[in-house]
Amino acid sequence: MGLARFGRPKGGKGQSSPNLYVANCGPAVGLSYDTIAAVFAAFGEIKGVYAADDSGARVVVSFAEEGCAQNALNALGGRPCPELGGRSLHIRYSVIQPTSQGRVNDAVPVSLLASDLNIPGLYLFHDFVTAKEEEELLAAVDERHWNNLSKRRVQHYGYEFCYETRNVDSRKNLGELPRFVSPILERISMLPNCKDAEAIVLDQLTVNEYPSGVGLSPHIDTHSAFEGLIFSLSLAGPCIMEFRRYLEGGLPPRPSSSSDFEVECSEKNSNFLRRAIYLPPRSMLLLSGEARYAWNHYIPHHKIDTVNDSVIRRGSRRVSFTLRKIRTNPCQCEFPEYCDSQRLNG
Repeated sequence: MGLARFGRPKGGKGQSSPNLYVANCGPAVGLSYDTIAAVFAAFGEIKGVYAADDSGARVVVSFAEEGCAQNALNALGGRPCPELGGRSLHIRYSVIQPTSQGRVNDAVPVSLLASDLNIPGLYLFHDFVTAKEEEELLAAVDERHWNNLSKRRVQHYGYEFCYETRNVDSRKNLGELPRFVSPILERISMLPNCKDAEAIVLDQLTVNEYPSGVGLSPHIDTHSAFEGLIFSLSLAGPCIMEFRRYLEGGLPPRPSSSSDFEVECSEKNSNFLRRAIYLPPRSMLLLSGEARYAWNHYIPHHKIDTVNDSVIRRGSRRVSFTLRKIRTNPCQCEFPEYCDSQRLNG
């Protein structure tokens, strides 16, 4: 079900509330939110079942009335529940904690296939590299020098991305792309549903290493810096990538000054379309057309993601290889309202 923000449970049965904090219960122990809701619905109308934290093993069950919550607590608290795999539930009262905007966070459904998102120009290719190739690629970058940003490490090849200007200096060529990406480039040229892949010569590579819990703020890769195809290979760990299309001017709220721009996007501007997709390790994401030029992409700052009631813990690191082509001619895309006044991460 949805996601709400709850305060820590305080006290015991004496503090009445329509919301119950339930431990030893959730997707991480094999119990879906729908299953939990069905069991607790025997005691009254359920408003929702929510993740209590990032563990996936603790939930908050929200009833419409306090009396229903009290009955559920008295009947199920500290006792094995056959309908929930015989697990003993540890239950206390909890309260909804309002966000700074006075509303609870809303979750966006996560898709496994790019076709489900209905974003033109978005493609996801699973198992683009093998596990052995993944290991070799990680070893290759780990043998090279990493540059430290505030929350992640990066390497640049071909051309360096400047986080201060959010652009590249096309006059400063760092040399050809390293040999370890040659098999990736060859495979890209043979991708289906990508008529321009064979002709394009990718000449810029950014390698990002994200520690667990670190994400990326909403951004569109600069139109004037890069041409139309953006390829991103995920290695080592999974993540959720969200896509947002802002409906007025194409711009997300500007983050506070930082050389890394890794701050969460303010939700004060909620006038945008949202989609989300799960990126497993060794998958290749392709942004082209509308997906590349008009939709901001964003990685939430989470250590645990929920995908179809399954809890997926991010690895200790996620490494992405982003391959692009430096633009040499002015951008003439169909989305000028999203061009170069928008904010960008590299």
